[in-house]
Amino acid sequence: MFKKILIANRGEIACRVIKTARKMGIATVAVYSDVDAGALHVKLADEGVHIGPAPSNQSYLVMDTILDAIRKSGADAVHPGYGFLSENAEFARALEREGVAFVGPPVGAISAMGDKISSKKLAAEAGVSTVPGHMGLITDAHEASKISREIGYPVMIKASAGGGGKGMRIAWNDVEAQEGFQSSKNEASASFGDDRIFIEKFVTQPRHIEIQVLGDKHGTVLYLGERECSIQRRNQKVIEEAPSPFLDTETRNAMGEQAVVLAKAVGYHSAGTVEFIVDGARNFYFLEMNTRLQVEHPVTELITGVDLVEQMIRVAAGEKLSFGQADVKLNGWAIESRLYAEDPYRNFLPSIGRLSRYRPPLEGKRADGTIVRNDTGVFEGGEISMYYDPMVAKLCSWAPDRLAAIDTMSRALDDFEVEGVGHNLPFLSAVMQHDRFRSGDINTSFIQEEFPDGFHGVVPDAKSSCTLAAVAALINHSIQRRAVRISGTIGNHRRIIKRDWVVKIGEKLFEIDFEASPEGGTVRFTDNAVNIGSIWTPGQRHAVFHVDGDPIGVKVSIVGTGIRLRWQGIDIVAYVREPRVAQLAALMLFKQPADTSKMLLCPMPGIITHVAVKEGDEVEPGQAIAAVEAMKMENTLRAERRGKVRRVVAIVGQSLAVDELIMEFE
Repeated sequence: MFKKILIANRGEIACRVIKTARKMGIATVAVYSDVDAGALHVKLADEGVHIGPAPSNQSYLVMDTILDAIRKSGADAVHPGYGFLSENAEFARALEREGVAFVGPPVGAISAMGDKISSKKLAAEAGVSTVPGHMGLITDAHEASKISREIGYPVMIKASAGGGGKGMRIAWNDVEAQEGFQSSKNEASASFGDDRIFIEKFVTQPRHIEIQVLGDKHGTVLYLGERECSIQRRNQKVIEEAPSPFLDTETRNAMGEQAVVLAKAVGYHSAGTVEFIVDGARNFYFLEMNTRLQVEHPVTELITGVDLVEQMIRVAAGEKLSFGQADVKLNGWAIESRLYAEDPYRNFLPSIGRLSRYRPPLEGKRADGTIVRNDTGVFEGGEISMYYDPMVAKLCSWAPDRLAAIDTMSRALDDFEVEGVGHNLPFLSAVMQHDRFRSGDINTSFIQEEFPDGFHGVVPDAKSSCTLAAVAALINHSIQRRAVRISGTIGNHRRIIKRDWVVKIGEKLFEIDFEASPEGGTVRFTDNAVNIGSIWTPGQRHAVFHVDGDPIGVKVSIVGTGIRLRWQGIDIVAYVREPRVAQLAALMLFKQPADTSKMLLCPMPGIITHVAVKEGDEVEPGQAIAAVEAMKMENTLRAERRGKVRRVVAIVGQSLAVDELIMEFE
């Protein structure tokens, strides 16, 4: 067995590998860029080696620098994680020349499957069902639109060396094909150093289902069930689960067997994933093979009990798999939610900054037998950088059945506290409560179909409003009780906490009577009553409230005279006032926000990569007018309405903060 493993990666996956290596008694080496010197993976590893400046193409993607780190540390094996050099065949060859083990597949498999074009051809030759498309190289945008017309819209434009949603665009017409080709080419070049593009038919209403394979160097290849990865945004997976709620046993076995055939065709060993697109009739088509550990591997581990990282290490050391296909059993249900540093209220644009508060839910087995797991690479006080992927953590839940796993995830999301950066916790919570998701009626267009105008938060229904009004009433009582203890009496009169209050939730007003008790109190509304209890104390940012006996986790903060409450994707400010004060508050005027309708503001911190217009130009609705690159993704900014450019402020290459001015219109 290896004595020391260098992890050629960063963030949560580096931490994940370190966890298993430590369990196996293997020393670990972290590599880090300038901005990662204080990162969690560096703190957890036994030693660390600095590899260069913050940009990944000057540090984590530089093979010679990584090889120098291996020599300095004396590591006898390298785990590449995912992304960066994980599917770089030349890197694997370089390790062979150094006499260092690569904890991954053979070079030939990486080469064959890493190129999306050649992998399609190889899959077809092996008898694996494939999607129709053009596998040849495409030279320019006009050729891209011509080929797209021949295939038939809609089409998927993809980077040959792509992965993680980078370099992918869906096109429905010639204009989108030409724009998508150029954007995909730019992203592919920046992310992978390879700008080759191919085009294939886009299957409408598709489900993205992948098969986990695992092989050793002695000819054994197994499949460990499937993962459903259909909840995606901009081709980037957001929520995954295992198994799929859509597959039956026959389809699962057929997909698994084809995945094994393909893996054997390229002499595969180690962990890998064969991805398929599945239509509504359960016809499945090969999409690509990822010759590495997948981001969503924890859900497979939770339902199979197999530590995939451990198996990768053992296979790399030459060991045989200790179990066979018949030993692989799928137990229960697991869900993974990717927590991203992105603002769901601003069309999920990336967010950077310091994590002023980071409190994940408690991990491990719970009293009801469910399990919560959180794979992360950050800590409270750490920085979310603009240089890398915005994923903060992967929160996972396990339960005996799907609905129980969803409910476990929902509670865990409510208990997850993140402050300092924009994040998608409210959106993840909203999906967990969505009837369509809970029913399993999902496809890769779920987010686009259910949130066509973006995510604007969850509007509480009558029951949720009543629940939050009761929570606000108890919080108000706790604040009032504290004030009484501090001030005691006024003159000869002892302060008394009143029972009659008006709670304002959005536009809803609740006239309540709050009857206190040692455990909390009873909130009487006009037509019903709610018993509520909690140990919440002023200043506490999160607490469990028992509403008619049911526990709910609510995030609490005081905002002026209001109480901000966040629960199940709802984010509201409740006002608890005396009746007369409530009457006066209703007469108050609200300040109107500044008019920015004639300005194009930078929606995220990033670098201007393209300005498509100049002063005096007329623009049409939907016209591309600029592009901003942030966290390895190029974002096209479009005109919202017809207008004339008054002045252009930003220039290509300029780094802008959120809401900095790019251009103005007349």
